[in-house]
Amino acid sequence: MIRELRAARDLRAACGDDDLVMWAGQGLGRGGRAWVLGDAVVVGCPQVSRRDRLAVWGGTSCAVELVRHALAELGATYRPLGDAELVGEVTAKVDGVEESGRFSWMSLTRAPEEPPARQGSGDGASWGSSGDGAGRLGSGGDPGWLGEGAAAEVAALLAADAPHSYAVPGVAGVSRWAGVRVDGALAAVAADAWSAPSVGLLAGVATASGFRGRGLAERVCRWVSEELVAAYGRAALMVDDDNPVAIGVYERIGYRRRRLLASHVAT
Repeated sequence: MIRELRAARDLRAACGDDDLVMWAGQGLGRGGRAWVLGDAVVVGCPQVSRRDRLAVWGGTSCAVELVRHALAELGATYRPLGDAELVGEVTAKVDGVEESGRFSWMSLTRAPEEPPARQGSGDGASWGSSGDGAGRLGSGGDPGWLGEGAAAEVAALLAADAPHSYAVPGVAGVSRWAGVRVDGALAAVAADAWSAPSVGLLAGVATASGFRGRGLAERVCRWVSEELVAAYGRAALMVDDDNPVAIGVYERIGYRRRRLLASHVAT
C-alpha cells in the first residue's frame, strides 16, 4: 500500500538519509509531498533549482508505481530524477514519460581536505548545473561571502561568462553569494542556492574570462563547500557530465560522483 510521508524524519528513515531525496524533501510543508511503497520512495519539491522535481529512490517495481501515483497527484510539471539506471527503467515503464538528460550529482559529507600546494589551472567558464565578507576579499584572492551590494557585479559576471547558470542574484531560493576578488575586481563566484535543512547546494560557479587558469574557482568552491558542510551537515551540487574540468576539481575537494537521469512528461 502506498503511504504518504509528511515529516522529514519519516522521509529520512524511509530512504536511509539519501542526500538527493533529502534535498528534494525540503518541499515538504510548502507544496511538496512524499510517498513510500515497499523499497521505494518518491518526493516532489516545487520550483527547486528552477524545476518541479520528483526525486526517485529504491527498487524499480515499487518506484514505477510511486512515480505514476505522484504524477497523478502533483501534475505533469514534475520531473522524475534519480540514479540513471533506476530512472531509465522507470521512464521505460511509465507511459508518456521521456528522458530529459543525464548529468551528475556530487556530494560531500565532511569538510574539504587542505588544498594541494599548487592549485589546478583549468578554470572553465561555469561549473553548474549572511553577513558582508567584502572586507576579506582583497588582492590576495581570499574567498568570502559577498554583501547585497555586490549583486550587480555577480549578475554581470554570470551574464558574460556563465549565461546558462540556473543560479543568479534575485532568483527565489538563491540565498547568498561568495566570491574572490583580484585587485578589486570580482574574479570568481559561487552560491549557496536551494539548500535543504540537511543538504547545502553549491551552484552558480563561474570565473570571469580574464581570470581563468589561476585556480580561483577551485578556491571559492572549496571555501563555500566548507561553509555548507558546517551549516547543513553536508554539501552537494549538480554538474554536466561533459565538463571533466569541473568534475576533477570537485573530486579534488572531496565530492563523490553519482550519475543521474532526469525525465519529463511529454506534452
